[in-house]
This record gives sequence, structure tokens and C-alpha cells, in this order.
Amino acid sequence: MTVQTITLAAAAGIFGGAMNALAGGGTFATLPALIALGLPANAANATSNVSLLPGAATSAWAFRDELRPLGGVDVRLLAAITFVGSLAGSLLLVSTPTHVFDLMIPWLLLTAALVIAFGPRAAAGLHRIVTIGPRSLIFGQALLGIYGGYFGGGVGMMLTATYGLLAHITPRALFAPRTLMLAVANAAASIVFVTTGLVRWDAGVPMLVGAVLGGWLGAKLGKRLTPGMVRGWTLAVTSVTTIVFFVRAYG
Repeated sequence: MTVQTITLAAAAGIFGGAMNALAGGGTFATLPALIALGLPANAANATSNVSLLPGAATSAWAFRDELRPLGGVDVRLLAAITFVGSLAGSLLLVSTPTHVFDLMIPWLLLTAALVIAFGPRAAAGLHRIVTIGPRSLIFGQALLGIYGGYFGGGVGMMLTATYGLLAHITPRALFAPRTLMLAVANAAASIVFVTTGLVRWDAGVPMLVGAVLGGWLGAKLGKRLTPGMVRGWTLAVTSVTTIVFFVRAYG
């Protein structure tokens, strides 16, 4: 790693940390930067996950006093389901050949981008005609845990959309369980990625430091930007990144 590559990794971490603090989607900044530095796709995804973990853990700690049962299900049970699911998803990533993951990344990014763009509106529309119960919540949490361990891009918005289908849950009440599940999924995946040697620490450490700084800056910036500005910026980044990866894989 040269000074230039360390700087790029740190800058991507700042950008990704800020995106996560503002609206989610930090993976759209960190993953392409790591691949541009020459990391294989699965190693880049693992390194990105570990680099963004401190920010997720900090957010979860900040909301710890607001945790309540969700849809009649104890958040500790949901966290345990998320942890096991994320372990399974991360093990699946470790076993996925790099060339196969290269072809899958554009579709995973597209899925995340569509959720970020339409997830809240779709959840609000569905909430008017359907609500889910404890069994559906547990099943959905298990699937999102697997996805979070395997890739994780946009999983925060997916959690918000899922929880939005619960009855008598206000949007503000979703912050605490969502941030906890994100932190748990990242932590479980990080255990697998670190123990299997998939993480590239030479790029991961400067990115991790940058992500912590970016999370703090993003929180400060979020107080000055309008929701429309934050959403527009997030959608622009996710759309461009998705297009670039489609061209890279299939162009």
C-alpha cells in the first residue's frame, strides 16, 4: 500500500461512513474503492463489512435505551436470529468463487439501490393494506440476516421496510432495533471474515479509521441538509455505482 492507496481507502471510508450516518448505503462507496485498489470482489466485500462495523456499533450503542419488543418479539431473539443468519450468509460468501461473486455484485447492488429508492414508499403503501405478525417477522429477520452477512448493501433500508409492516410502530421507533440488527449482522460477518483471513487489513485499517470520522461528520452534516438533499445524493451515488458494476461485469 502506498500513500496514495491508503489515502483512497481512508477517503472511501469517510464517504461510506457519512452515507451510513445520513441515509445508509455506505457499501456503495467502500466496495468500489477496494476493488479499484485491486482486491478480489469477495475480499473487498469482507473488508468493507469490517471497516464499517465500528460505525454500526456506535449507532447501536447510542440507541440502546430505546430498545423495546418489536411486533411482540423480544429484540434479543431477533438479534440472535440475525447473528445466526449473518454467520450463515458470511460463510456462504467465503465459499463463493470470486468470478461468480463478480457477476452477482451488480444485481446485489441493483437490489439495494431499488430498496433505497422505493423501499420506504412501498412499505408505507403496503402498511395500509397488510400487517405482519411475529412469525412473519422472525422469518423475514432470518432472511435479512443471511443477506446482511453475504452482502449487506441496503440492508438497513430493507429492515426499515420490513419493520414498517408491523402494526402500531412509528417510524421513529424503528431506529433503535434497525441499528442494533445492523451492528449484530456486521459483527457476526466480521467474525467469519477475520477468522477465514478474507479481510485485507492494509486497506481495511485506513478505511475503518475514515469510516469512524465519516460517521461523525455525517451526523453533523445531517443536521444542516434537508431530507431531499440527502436522498438525492444517496440515490445519485447508488445509481452511478450500480451502472459502473454492470458495465464492469457484463460490458
